[in-house]
Amino acid sequence: MTATGVSSGRLSPAAYGKRQEKAGGLGGAVAAGRAQVLRGQRGWVTLAAATRSRVAAVGRVLAPVRRTFSTFGIAVTLMAAGAWVAGLMLGWLEVLVAAIVLSVTLACAIVFVLGRFKYDVVLDLAQARVTVGDRAVGRLDVRNASSRALLPSVMELPVGTGTAAFPVPRLPGGGSHEEIFTIPTRRRSVITVGPVKSVRADPLGLLRREMTWTNEQEVFVHPRVKNLTGSSTGFLKDLEGRVTNDITNSDVNFHALRDYVPGDDRRHIHWKTTARTGQLMVRQFEETRRSHLAVLLSTRAEDYANEEEFELAVSVCGSLGLQAIKEDRGVTVLVNEATLRGDHRTRLMDDLSRIELESRKSKLVDLARSAAMAAADFSVIAFVIGSRVTPTELRSASARVPAGVQVMAIQCVPGASLGRHAIAELGVLTLGRLADLPLALKKMSDG
Repeated sequence: MTATGVSSGRLSPAAYGKRQEKAGGLGGAVAAGRAQVLRGQRGWVTLAAATRSRVAAVGRVLAPVRRTFSTFGIAVTLMAAGAWVAGLMLGWLEVLVAAIVLSVTLACAIVFVLGRFKYDVVLDLAQARVTVGDRAVGRLDVRNASSRALLPSVMELPVGTGTAAFPVPRLPGGGSHEEIFTIPTRRRSVITVGPVKSVRADPLGLLRREMTWTNEQEVFVHPRVKNLTGSSTGFLKDLEGRVTNDITNSDVNFHALRDYVPGDDRRHIHWKTTARTGQLMVRQFEETRRSHLAVLLSTRAEDYANEEEFELAVSVCGSLGLQAIKEDRGVTVLVNEATLRGDHRTRLMDDLSRIELESRKSKLVDLARSAAMAAADFSVIAFVIGSRVTPTELRSASARVPAGVQVMAIQCVPGASLGRHAIAELGVLTLGRLADLPLALKKMSDG
């Protein structure tokens, strides 16, 4: 059949060409439609970007106004504008009177905040580091740096999460005003003080103008610690180090003699034995290690019954660390997912001031695993924990400690009687008061 241009199921060349033409026309139309959609999308994107840019520019211009006007001030301004429009368009005398009153009120508020600030402000903290409960005092000195009088203002001083306000009277040219303030130190923390801002505002609170004069400063409120004597720590009998089974060519503890090999230090040749045997002999030594204390302090909230337990634990950690630093021993303080600085007493106490309880996935066994990976020269490891750490968790954590390392645990339970018990080979102290820490360590040493 050839009437339709089909022969044996195949398209004739003419029919094939017409079909391709139609397909090409349809594809071109689709492609053109897609291009038009893409151009429209690009146009919308460009318009949105331009709009955002204009809004951001307007926001930058109006930022000082937004900072100056309070929410109440913005509401009064809008009400005044609406009253003027309604009064003039509708001819309502009462509304016009309200518009005038609101406008005069805003004008008076503007007068209160106008004027240039020329202050010299000094924020002086007597001590940047105090202990919990100690008195922390600061001084704020405000001086008029101009030759003309300045209107009264208010100095605002952020202290931690609160803000203290100090009224500054009218100051003549060169005059000054001083305020003494105290900083609460009821709990261990790092308190941010400042920056000092001068504030001028109208009596109704419509407008508020601020200027910053100082930088912020930090006050470290250190945890309470207990002074420990060298004998009370009871960790190691020697101060110089402990002997290990590792053999070295240079140390202080003599072990044996061996044949000389090229490269040995000639200072270690034992000449008497060499003369007797006719062969060069050198000394071998047993390696000694400096006492290195690792304190593993759990900061996992689930390990403590309350915040008081954690504060006692932090104080115990600080007491142990300071004693090790005082005796010139190495000390490493590990907390969950962090290591504190144990190279200096101030840095250690500063870091202890910052730590807080947090809900964590990592448990005591993970902390012990991190300690085992952190360093291999620990001679003593002390776990400092709360009452909710179970014997099973303690046993698992002590199992991660490398062989040959002395390990102990101090469980902090405020109000509990001083006690000592063992979990397998792990000695566990129950501590109810920080004052009992020296006696507790002595018990651990004697046991």
